[in-house]
Order: sequence, then C-alpha cells, then structure tokens
Amino acid sequence: MRRNFLRRLLSLTPLALLGACSGADILNGLTPKEGYRVETAIAYGDDERHRLDLYTPDTGDPAALVVFFYGGSWENGERGDYLFVGEAFASRGVAVAVPDYRLYPDVRYPAFLEDSAAAVAWAHRHHQGPVFLVGHSAGAYNAIMLALDGRWLGAEQLRACDTLAGAVGLAGPYDFLPLQSVSLKDIFGPEETREDTQPINHVNDSAPPLLLLSGDEDGIVSPRNSRVLAERQEAAGGRAQARFYPGLGHLRLVGALSRPLRGSAPVLDDIVAFVQRESAGRHRGC
Repeated sequence: MRRNFLRRLLSLTPLALLGACSGADILNGLTPKEGYRVETAIAYGDDERHRLDLYTPDTGDPAALVVFFYGGSWENGERGDYLFVGEAFASRGVAVAVPDYRLYPDVRYPAFLEDSAAAVAWAHRHHQGPVFLVGHSAGAYNAIMLALDGRWLGAEQLRACDTLAGAVGLAGPYDFLPLQSVSLKDIFGPEETREDTQPINHVNDSAPPLLLLSGDEDGIVSPRNSRVLAERQEAAGGRAQARFYPGLGHLRLVGALSRPLRGSAPVLDDIVAFVQRESAGRHRGC
C-alpha cells in the first residue's frame, strides 16, 4: 500500500512534479509533526493486525474521538500511511485512532467488520466523550456497516445508537452488486448471501446520523452510492446527508484532508462541523 496509495493522486495535483515517490510518503513528509502526540501500535486485539495509532491534540483533552478506517479494497492498507489524516483532525482538536484490520486473502467478509467493531470497542472504553467513525472507500464501507448493521458492534456488547455520535463515509461503496471482480466475489462469499453484505439493505431509523461525501469525478466508486444511501436512510426515518465536491476524484477526496491539499475542497471543514454539531446536540441512547 505504501507504494501505491495515492500514487494516482500525484497526476492530479501539483505534487506530480515530485514524480516517483509514494503519494502517502509525500503527503506525510509535508505534514507538520508538532501540535499533537502519537502513540503507535496500541493493541486492541490478539492478532498482529489488531493494532492502532492514536493521535491526540496538544491543546488539551479532546471532546471527540474519530476512528478512521482506511481503504484499499479490503486487500491493502497500513495505518502508518495515514499520518496526514491524524494531523488533520488533531489540528482541529479531535483525537484520532487509525486501526489496521485483517485483509484478504488472509480473511474474508465479515472478518474486517469484526476487527473494525473491536477497534471501536477499544475507543469506547478509552474515551469518555463522543465517538465518531470516518472511513474512506472500503474503510467507509466498514464505518457505515458498523453504524447501520447492529450485528458487528453487538458482538462487542455495544449498540451503534448508544456508542456512536455519527459516521462519515468518504467515497464509500454501499450498494455495489452485482460483483464483477474475482477477488470481490471471493471476499463477499456466495451470491445468495451477498445482499446481506450491502449497507443499503440495513437502513434503519435508530442508526446514528450519517454524512456521506463523494467527489463528482470519482471513477472508482460511483457517487451514486452516497446519494442513494442517504435517500434510503432518510426514507427509513434515519438522518443522513450526502455532499458532493466538484472536480474531486476518488483519491483526491481523502487527499484533501492533508495539509498540502486542504485548500482544494472543504472536506475537513465539513467533517469537523458535523462532529461539532453532533457532539453538541447528541441525544444519547437508543
């Protein structure tokens, strides 16, 4: 992942002139190292992939904690690529936990959801304030499934409506059947059970509020996913909002959280405003 995450982003930004380096390395290299503390490789479970990095702002006890799930098609990813995300939220006074989770081909659905729920359970135990989920791409799927489908947090003796103040999906796949790729077919199991793997089929009126963000030039995960899920969740009596950013593609959307690219779209501003709003007005309990 370190050699391919955000590589395509370079051709779409001024960072293209830096050429052959990894996009994540470039963004992290340009990310300030002050203003926050980082604790690395904190165990939230027994597997070697059950580790997270915790970013805490220097400004005092953070009011909210974000658990950020990265993307990578459930096949790639490592928490160390996301220093730029940790700094982004810490710079606004929000703590961030970035967990690794088990990946294909070592595991298949629903293991990455079980791991994500275990990371949220750790966050719930260690933070007294509101907890939010934020994810990009496959990580957005993880975040939104935990918010909508009670099985995963339920296995940790938690309920989303009690545990989560909100969930944010960036360029998430929420309604992506029929599957085309061989690996996705293997990841999500037999065709007759795949409907149950789709967030769109778990909308309900007790879920925490959702903010679904997409770039209108995303050629990897169609913005339709965000629009339709928001519509279905509201129709089910829940709270959801979809927002679309002109000129942003799949990787530029998460890249806009970084200090070098933050001016390209108000992605960070919109998420932090959601966190602040839902933290202040949150009704605890199901």
